[in-house]
Amino acid sequence: MKHLRKIMAAGLLALTLAAATIGGVAVASGVPSGQRVLGQSVVEPVYDADNAGAIGFISTPQHAGLHSDAEAQAPLYLPVYPTGSTVGQLICPHTPVDTCPDHGPGIAGVAQAMEPGVYGAGVIGHDHVAQLRGAGFHVALEPIVVLFTSRAAADEHLTTRAAIDAAITRGDAIAVPLEAAALHGEQVSHRVWNLANPVQ
Repeated sequence: MKHLRKIMAAGLLALTLAAATIGGVAVASGVPSGQRVLGQSVVEPVYDADNAGAIGFISTPQHAGLHSDAEAQAPLYLPVYPTGSTVGQLICPHTPVDTCPDHGPGIAGVAQAMEPGVYGAGVIGHDHVAQLRGAGFHVALEPIVVLFTSRAAADEHLTTRAAIDAAITRGDAIAVPLEAAALHGEQVSHRVWNLANPVQ
């Protein structure tokens, strides 16, 4: 009986420490952001398109082309936010330093060229939104840039497919598919994200 109490006490202590650590990480770090590298792959956070606020991670091999049928690709939405937007923390902030250097400048360029009235003063960053594990998950992803059509609309933080679809239906946003930029985006665990090194 004494041995059982020690095991239970140790288990309770472990659970308490784990809960404190998880809570501390969530409060201290907020939304994971930027790109990280692990081996020859880039790891990035992505909002789960079907579950508001849920975050997952995808891994993309560096220097690897993607050859897949367009029908086998799933959308990777990239809502882009202009300077002055009040949405808060983004997955890929572009300022003061672009934390997604392999695609951030290109995304900003598309936004400024297509909606100069909204993005002419600059871009603060963008998010990644995709369906994660389940019937809609595909490793091949087609980037779809989501651009706001007015400055006021750009204060809505679009983190689900339903919110993106609603903004497009209202005319508050447009979708710009980038089929030629399709990529391999395998879902990976939070542990992989933690093991990867931030892009310098």
